[in-house]
Amino acid sequence: MAVDTSGRKKASDFPQELLDIFHHYVHGDLDRRGFLERAQKFAVGGVTALGLLEALQPNFAWAEQVSPEDKRIKASRETVESPQGNGSIKGYFVKPANETGKLAAIIVCHENRGLNPYIEDVARRLALLNYVAFAPDGLTSVGGYPGDEQKAAQMFNTVDKPKMLQDFVASAHWLKARPESNGKLGAIGFCFGGGMVNNLAVQLGSDLNAGVAFYPAAQPADQASKIKAPMLENYASLDTRITSAGPAFEEALKNAGVNVTRYVYEGVNHGFHNDTTPRYDENAAKLAWQRSVDFFHKYLQS
Repeated sequence: MAVDTSGRKKASDFPQELLDIFHHYVHGDLDRRGFLERAQKFAVGGVTALGLLEALQPNFAWAEQVSPEDKRIKASRETVESPQGNGSIKGYFVKPANETGKLAAIIVCHENRGLNPYIEDVARRLALLNYVAFAPDGLTSVGGYPGDEQKAAQMFNTVDKPKMLQDFVASAHWLKARPESNGKLGAIGFCFGGGMVNNLAVQLGSDLNAGVAFYPAAQPADQASKIKAPMLENYASLDTRITSAGPAFEEALKNAGVNVTRYVYEGVNHGFHNDTTPRYDENAAKLAWQRSVDFFHKYLQS
C-alpha cells in the first residue's frame, strides 16, 4: 500500500550526539527526564526538547509495507503454551493465504518494546515471501504490548528475562511443529530481538536452520559451540557499543565451526532497519533485508 512519508525525518536531520542520546533513552540508560535534560542543548529555533523527542519517536504508519487486510496473507492471534517460561505467550501468526504444501517457518523477534506494528509488518513481509511466520509478544506476561512505546519500555523492564527466553524457545518449537511447517526453522530479530536470535541459536542447536540478527547482543564465546545454524549478523557502524563486540563473537563462531557472515553498514545508526523512526536508513535497510531474504532462501528453501 502507498504510505505518505512526506513528513519523514532522516538521521541526517539530527546531530549525531542527539541520536546517541536517544539511543541511550531507547535502551533504558536514560529516563524521559534524563533525555529531555540532555536534549535541551539542541532545542533551538523554536524547537523544544519535547518536540525533539516526539520527532524521534516511531510513526508506525511509515512501516506498513503490507496491510493487515492484504488478501495475499492470512493472519491470526495465537497463544503458545510455555510451561518453562511464563505459562503461555501470545503472538501474531501469518502465512500466505493460498499456500500449497508445507513451508519453511520463521520466528520474528521484537525489539525491547514488545510486539508493535513494525514487527507485525515484518512478519507479513515474510509471509509474502512464502514463509509461515510467528512474532511472539514477550510482554504477554505483563499484559501484552500496550500500544504506547514509552509504557511498553517500562513494562519490558519488569519481565523475567530467563522466563521470556523460554517463552521464545516454546514459540520456536510450536512454530516448527505447525502443520503448515516443513520442519525448517529460521529466526530473525532486531536489537533485543537480534540478541534473542543469537540466544535461540544456542538454545535450539540443530533445531534452528538459519538465524538473522540485526544489531544484536553477542553471546558469550563459550556458548558458540552450541550454535549449529548458519548465522547472518547485521551491524551499524555508528552503534559502537554493540558493533564493537561483533568481531570477537564472529571469531568464536568460526572457531566453533559455525557458518557465520557478518556485515557492518557504514554511516548508519542502531535501528537502521526500523522504518518507523528517523534512524531508518533506506539504502542500508534494503540491502540488509535483501541479504537476509537471500540467506533464508538459501538455507530454508533449498
